[in-house]
Amino acid sequence: MTMEEVQNEQLQKRKSYKTMLIFAMASIVMVFAGLTSAYVISKSRPDWLKDFELPSAFLYSTIVIVLSSVTFHLAKNAIKKNNRSLTSIMLALTLVLGLLFVALQFQGFNQVIDAGYYFTGSYSTITTSFLYVVVLVHIAHLVGGLISLLIVIYNHYKQKYNSSQTLGIELSVMFWHFLGFLWIYLFLFFTFYK
Repeated sequence: MTMEEVQNEQLQKRKSYKTMLIFAMASIVMVFAGLTSAYVISKSRPDWLKDFELPSAFLYSTIVIVLSSVTFHLAKNAIKKNNRSLTSIMLALTLVLGLLFVALQFQGFNQVIDAGYYFTGSYSTITTSFLYVVVLVHIAHLVGGLISLLIVIYNHYKQKYNSSQTLGIELSVMFWHFLGFLWIYLFLFFTFYK
């Protein structure tokens, strides 16, 4: 194979992987569009909580996921400059922030329960049950993002990335940013659509 053929093959691989990721993200958007649409329709129910406020942990988790997107982006930029040590630091920070995000989500659930609202059982409300389902579905997708991040960290330590080989980290960053934007949308939706 000539060098040009190798480059063309790599370009085709890059395009096909990005296209598959875009289709996966589009299907995730459809899931959350359905959930938020059901939330809007259910809002007209007589048992809907009109005065329900999101817990403060969800605001903090929003800040954390934005910061994690910044650190992951910086990791991608660092590997493009072959700065392996900065890449390692930024990947580690992204992992810590991702785990902190999940912990804050569960702290938010605890705050809801402490306020006297329950997600399941005879004391639950449709409002909190929707919140519970939507947040758990997002956390499930974020776990996928964390697994992807762990694979990137593993491949980074195996020295599979460099300034000319960044496809894996680029795809993972793209998915991570998507999850961040999705959470921001959900947070704003639950905050302003009461």
